[in-house]
Amino acid sequence: MTSAAGTRLVLRGRGIVPGRVEGRALVSHETISGWGGIDPATGTIIERRHELYGVCFTGKVLVFPGAKGSSGWSGFFQSTRLMGTAPLAMVFTNLTTKAALGAIVTRVPTVTEFDDDPVARIATGDRVEVDADNGLVVVYGPRSRPGHPR
Repeated sequence: MTSAAGTRLVLRGRGIVPGRVEGRALVSHETISGWGGIDPATGTIIERRHELYGVCFTGKVLVFPGAKGSSGWSGFFQSTRLMGTAPLAMVFTNLTTKAALGAIVTRVPTVTEFDDDPVARIATGDRVEVDADNGLVVVYGPRSRPGHPR
């Protein structure tokens, strides 16, 4: 599978919110908390001990293991949609009811349950295409180039 820019990586999963977008990845190796973990007004992670503390996910493809915390997770992510600060798409590995509901109310293309770990295979800044209609995430970036450690 190659493109004009080189090799690409295709991850297959299950789409849970339909849609197709392309953008830059923002990868968290840690789960993300809704209540107390994000500021929906700015789309910024505010959990002080989180690896992405102070980083804004607005307009990015948010790649992360899943949700943590209370059932309020979905409400906080819905607020990002209402305030215009939502991620462009969500790609996560651990499907829970709070993560699924959060994706649905945020209304961004979302893929989960992959054949390979997207958190390990995608790097922040990689250009990715999320095709949730078909359960695909296509990565165009350094980690998809031949010879790059995966």
